[in-house]
Amino acid sequence: MRLDKFLKVSRVIKRRTVANEACDNDHVQVNGRRAKASYDVKPGDIVEITFGERVLRFRVLDVREHVAKADAASMYEIIED
Repeated sequence: MRLDKFLKVSRVIKRRTVANEACDNDHVQVNGRRAKASYDVKPGDIVEITFGERVLRFRVLDVREHVAKADAASMYEIIED
């Protein structure tokens, strides 16, 4: 699944266009490397998103095309520094 779509489906970012812009503006890294929106997300990937001063790091646990809102958080686990 594309990175921008994963961010939307997992509800980390609310809209796919915003996720796409975040990737284009170098705010998203996967496994320590800058990632494009077309990056193919796999379970085990470490994703880091910069929101201004705040940084969100999480590990991808599951990749699904459709998920209920209540189950969206089960697709990843947040990594604490």
